[in-house]
Amino acid sequence: MKTIEHSFGADLTWVKPYTESLNGKIEGNFIVVPEEINTGVRYFLDCGDGVTALYIDVKYNTEILFLQKNTKDDFVGIYYDLTHGEANISNNYFLYNLGCYGYNLSIIDSILDTQYHVKEGTRTFALCIFIKKINIKNYAEKHHLFRDQIDKIMDPEKNVFIKFDRISFKSNLILEEFRKAKPLGSTFDLSLIATAHLLVSDYLDQMLKNSIIVEKVNQIDFLSIIQTQDFLIQNGNKPFPSIGKIAREANMSESKFKKLFCKITGLTPNVFFMTNKMHRAKELLSEEKRTISEVVDELNFGDYSYFISRFKKHYGVSPYTFIRKA
Repeated sequence: MKTIEHSFGADLTWVKPYTESLNGKIEGNFIVVPEEINTGVRYFLDCGDGVTALYIDVKYNTEILFLQKNTKDDFVGIYYDLTHGEANISNNYFLYNLGCYGYNLSIIDSILDTQYHVKEGTRTFALCIFIKKINIKNYAEKHHLFRDQIDKIMDPEKNVFIKFDRISFKSNLILEEFRKAKPLGSTFDLSLIATAHLLVSDYLDQMLKNSIIVEKVNQIDFLSIIQTQDFLIQNGNKPFPSIGKIAREANMSESKFKKLFCKITGLTPNVFFMTNKMHRAKELLSEEKRTISEVVDELNFGDYSYFISRFKKHYGVSPYTFIRKA
């Protein structure tokens, strides 16, 4: 296994050392690496307004452990990861799977060190967006948001930006449209800039819809929440367990558990559970070609009509219409 230590940032000072760590070279905005590491495209771009992006569409030809140790703590990384294969993210306190069938959205404060482990043969499509924290603060102040909390939110001693989730329906549509673009010429740059800003806008919009929970997350509690998220995802074919039960498993009071869960995921445990359950239902219908009745039975929805109504509410179309368009 090859180990690569690197950093990212909301400017492009990270590009050269990142490229060197991969034994690669820079050609325009492309990072070209030896084929024994991966085949495919790595492309970086300054998207303006304190935002940079790294586009990755590669197949890994060797197993790699990326050690991300940022040299700057002034940005937030938003990682959209649609990996097919084996990839996970970890630090000393947690480990969980990434990609199409795991978490595919990670929002990670630059103050945190992480490890990204990817196996040989894995195909990764990812878009990594780095935005300066001051931009988030300016946006909040411009829209008169979180007036009493903004200084605490931006204080690394009192708060950390962190969230692991599934990509929102809106962001998923944005990414699907972007994937049609080819990384050649100025039109691709325009497409990447537009996509990055649309995705950042959706992230900020999600911030507006959810109360910001100011908390310097304890690493042990953080691990407990991540384990709970993984438990809820893996048990999406069962009824939702009680809050009391999963709070006890996390060794927290119900009130503390719900507060930290909402901070890390942006959702209540119930909504998180149903969101992932509906996502799995969509995957079964579109990618595994199951019938609606099979999905209802496999995911334990219990009632056929209930599933139809939940699906339409979640995706805006009935499962019948979705299947015809898939």
